[in-house]
Amino acid sequence: MKVPQACAVAAVIALTLTTSGCGGDDEAKGKLAVGIKFDQPGIGMREPDGTFTGFDVDVARYIAKELGYKADQIEFKQVYSNDRELFLQYNEVQLVAASYSINDKRKEKVDFAGPYFVAHQDLLTRAEDTSVNKPEDLNTPAKQLCSVTGSTSAENLRSRLAPKASILELAGYSECIVALQNHTADAMTTDNSILAGYAARKGNEGKFKLLGQSLSVENYGIGVKKGNKELVGKVNAALKKMVEDGSWAAAVKRNFGADYKADQAPAITAGS
Repeated sequence: MKVPQACAVAAVIALTLTTSGCGGDDEAKGKLAVGIKFDQPGIGMREPDGTFTGFDVDVARYIAKELGYKADQIEFKQVYSNDRELFLQYNEVQLVAASYSINDKRKEKVDFAGPYFVAHQDLLTRAEDTSVNKPEDLNTPAKQLCSVTGSTSAENLRSRLAPKASILELAGYSECIVALQNHTADAMTTDNSILAGYAARKGNEGKFKLLGQSLSVENYGIGVKKGNKELVGKVNAALKKMVEDGSWAAAVKRNFGADYKADQAPAITAGS
């Protein structure tokens, strides 16, 4: 994250906290604030009617229930890839369930429960485009690779397989889909679960294709404010129960479709 951008986001969050009474006030009112993505079909999506759908949404609801919250006590807040740590640090949310890959850099700032899902980085292209079939085909400044600001996906691909690729960073995945559709970008990269959700979204059928590349292993975790080991333990217990009672597998099928080949549910140790 660039320092000026981080400062700007921090300032906005600080202003929000002083004017809206988020974070601690939510807890006093019996609310559980959860950061999710609003623009990832199959993962976290705010539908036109204001409801929320997606695998992360189902996971968050299950955790909330196990923590003693009712459905109407959950407050979903939109987070972007570049501000998830800040939302936790400033108590804007208590949990982040937003295709949040666990890595050492992030663990310096937040704690994680899980992992509760394993995804793999892949590429999405236009269905009719035969010029991009593998990451190396992007290894030219003439090709634009779209990803989201704060995500590690594009840099991972460029550092390992396509060092000459031009990277177009946008605020959200929906913007990348538009860029791909408008030929501003030639490919979009992130986790296969997210890409599959966009490709299967109503209105997108037949427009895009997944290349089927397993470019990384992404262990999704639930973000928790640094130092709150008690909450991490409770969330892990909820995740373990979700896997054991079949709710996890049902959520995978419901959100990604029967044909999606998900990795086996990660083994979660309750209380860790």
